[in-house]
Amino acid sequence: MTPFERIKELAKKRGYSLTKLNDASGLGTNSIYHWRTKTPSTASLKKVADVLGVSVDYLLGNTDEMHSNKKDENVPIDLDKVLSEEGMAMFDGQPLSDEYKKALLAMLKTMKGND
Repeated sequence: MTPFERIKELAKKRGYSLTKLNDASGLGTNSIYHWRTKTPSTASLKKVADVLGVSVDYLLGNTDEMHSNKKDENVPIDLDKVLSEEGMAMFDGQPLSDEYKKALLAMLKTMKGND
């Protein structure tokens, strides 16, 4: 299946015509239709993938997984849950204070930014 065919099929499942998908992706007039015979740019594929909620690799047929392994950076962290799962909700037999939890969360965010 070509990227064009995969996009067309997925657009239909998501309730988009190719024209509406093209517009929602911010592409030039009939750009997606041109992909029947031309290779789309990576940047254009990324725009379409974002609108459809899938990875570029999925559109290219490199994977059958619709989503990449990337985690959404904007999902809030439930620190209580994370610490409980790691067995760290207590320190020296005492529950962690909210102030201590906030400090841990700030450190996690700092470390994440240093990746």
